[in-house]
Amino acid sequence: MASTKLAVQMFTVREFTKTPEDFKTTIEKIAAMGYTAVQISAVGCLNDGLIDAKGIKEILDANNIKCIATHRNVLDLINKTDEEIQLHKDLGCDYAAFGGLFGTEPYPQTIEGYRKFLADAKEPIAKFKAAGIMFGHHNHAHEFFRPELGGPRLYDILIDEGGDDLKIEADLFWVWHGGESPITHIRRCPNRVSVIHLKDKAFYYDEKNPNGIAPIGEGNMPWEDIIPVCEEMGVKWYCIEHDVCPRDPFDCLKSSFNYLNSKFGL
Repeated sequence: MASTKLAVQMFTVREFTKTPEDFKTTIEKIAAMGYTAVQISAVGCLNDGLIDAKGIKEILDANNIKCIATHRNVLDLINKTDEEIQLHKDLGCDYAAFGGLFGTEPYPQTIEGYRKFLADAKEPIAKFKAAGIMFGHHNHAHEFFRPELGGPRLYDILIDEGGDDLKIEADLFWVWHGGESPITHIRRCPNRVSVIHLKDKAFYYDEKNPNGIAPIGEGNMPWEDIIPVCEEMGVKWYCIEHDVCPRDPFDCLKSSFNYLNSKFGL
């Protein structure tokens, strides 16, 4: 059964998007599973200029797949705002996100660095909003670092000082990994979490999968408690992202789809 809320974060299948032909085949496989949306991220043929955003949209449209978000370079979003807005219009996408601040110059992992990001992003966020496009931050675990004893965590700066127009693309696995309750986190960000990322926390670890990432329903995260809160808080899209797959990534995506679709009707 096709889903109206489950999306694939294309980073999961990044090795299968290096050419336009590979991208087309991959989208066809995703559509056949029942997914109706994707997040465009780490798509090699797009990043390498082998296809443009309009070409990507044509392939998505042919498979009844919607682009519900992207991951773009944060410096491009800030410094090349008009170009990025046009790219999102060409994709038919209303959500521009970036995959965290990893000490990207000039935004070090300090309170001052995060505040500088907020200052620099204020005008671009307003321009994206005027164009009908949301601007969001995707977390990992490092944002839960507390640079000063007794002071705020880095994520506290983004949430408390970023304003409602800085959307929170919460990755609940990394929230959990960072020591925060996903439920507490979601409740803390009303009207800012329309798209979230899901993966499961497994009990096994190895060198290729040191954080224990698993398909959803195959790990230990309490989805029975988490999903109802996400629904209550207005999450529109649950984006499946497996940074590392313990087996074939398409099988992992299908397993995650089956669990969330059958158990929660997503």
